[in-house]
Amino acid sequence: MSKAAAISTRIDLDLKRDAEQVFAELGVTPSQAISMFYRQVVLQHGLPFEVKVPRKETQQALTDAQTRRDLEDFADLDALYQDLGI
Repeated sequence: MSKAAAISTRIDLDLKRDAEQVFAELGVTPSQAISMFYRQVVLQHGLPFEVKVPRKETQQALTDAQTRRDLEDFADLDALYQDLGI
């Protein structure tokens, strides 16, 4: 029989709900997702994703994209390619 350890943590309720919705869509339980995260930490010998603070320009571009500010629309791919000079 394998040994098990419990993890107890406080987390924002909305974040927990949103993450658990994604887990459900993926067909995994929160416990399985946490186990996968821990396994990846061990395999990668660190966090399994890049952790850094984005530069101001990057953060502004992300905010603009999320709010759809100053985005151009194109009728089709040909129009996009022509705008890009491709």
